[in-house]
Amino acid sequence: MKVAVLPGDGIGPEIIAQALKVLRKLGLSLELQEAPVGGAGYESSSDPLPPATLALAKAADAILFGAVGDARYDKLPRAKRPEQAILGLRKELGLFANLRPAQVHPELVSASALKAEVVAGLDILIVRELTGDIYFGEPKGIRETDGEREGFDTMRYREGEIRRIARVAFDAARKRSKRVCSVDKANVLETSQLWREVVTAEAAKYPDVELSHMYVDNCAMQLVRNPKQFDVIVTGNLFGDILSDEASMLTGSIGMLPSASLDARGKGLYEPIHGSAPDIAGRGVANPLATILSAAMMLRYSLGEAQAAGRIEAAVAKVLKAGVRTADIPTAGARKVGTQEMGDAVLAAL
Repeated sequence: MKVAVLPGDGIGPEIIAQALKVLRKLGLSLELQEAPVGGAGYESSSDPLPPATLALAKAADAILFGAVGDARYDKLPRAKRPEQAILGLRKELGLFANLRPAQVHPELVSASALKAEVVAGLDILIVRELTGDIYFGEPKGIRETDGEREGFDTMRYREGEIRRIARVAFDAARKRSKRVCSVDKANVLETSQLWREVVTAEAAKYPDVELSHMYVDNCAMQLVRNPKQFDVIVTGNLFGDILSDEASMLTGSIGMLPSASLDARGKGLYEPIHGSAPDIAGRGVANPLATILSAAMMLRYSLGEAQAAGRIEAAVAKVLKAGVRTADIPTAGARKVGTQEMGDAVLAAL
């Protein structure tokens, strides 16, 4: 099984190193090949997504991704900035479905900013459409209008794009609590009106799954007020970007959450959702658990190794139960460790 390993920038190489240790410990037949991406890709090839890196990703069965981004590149033309790498991979590989689970481990209830009774037992899956919406819609740009600059973007969705992400959400709900909440802004946006119509029509094919609708502003409020009302949330690219980051903080730390971005055949890119965090890069304090859990998702969704994925998840749970903590998930009486020590703890638990 071929895995393209793209560490990227900031803390990316540090956290990827820990995930690779865990994968190698499992003794699976994996061919792991690394390549530069993001700022590292620009430094090596003047391109955030070098052609060789893209070719490797296309040839692989799955991609394990670290993080990209650094303020050093903010003045580059947009096409050369590190963040264009992840957008390019999504587009070139057809990675249209982003799965972001938000679960609260019992040992980390106190790490959440919300009251324990609000988040205890939380288990949400956010299904975000990744290749459409305002991020990819044309036309877009900055132009001169009446003597001043004007920025413009286009929010756009086709029926087929909505239908396929709805199916992913309904299929996922069937394996969970059989409830889907579709989030839009249909009271204002034409795009959202179409979104609601198509999702409602698709729901008729899933009579065993309960469908509800919610405006995005209300959903943002409800995630803080009563997050356990949700099972699966399905939404567009822009709203999903915002809501999934909000949901991540319910768990106590963005450093705990993995994600999967899948194509129509199950090939995927797997990454932690926390970003490159250049302010702590090289200090050995980043939490690698989201990356390790992303590797587990990779084994389950793309490589057909559900048993190995379960071993990783059980090992992470065992480490947390033992009171081992990185700086972002402090709890009273816990043993504080750095990036490498946390990876070693998961290895020991395996």
